[in-house]
Amino acid sequence: MKSSAKREQGKSPAAKTAAMPLGRVNYILIALGTLVIAASFGIMFLEKDVDGVFSLFVSPVTLTAAYAGIAFAVLYRPEPKKNR
Repeated sequence: MKSSAKREQGKSPAAKTAAMPLGRVNYILIALGTLVIAASFGIMFLEKDVDGVFSLFVSPVTLTAAYAGIAFAVLYRPEPKKNR
């Protein structure tokens, strides 16, 4: 028991903290997906027509792609770089 306590004391505080689960690329992809969603709903609001072209044809595709892109961004893990 004493040896494990000594090992715990010897570690720096940075070694105890966990690494960030998402990287810079993940956050950029999430932000882009969020902007596409906001723009799509904004354009539907500006169109003000339930039977409009954007509301019926363009918006469902863009919204589905944006939500799928956000899901991909959360699950994406870049491959670790190999040292040569």
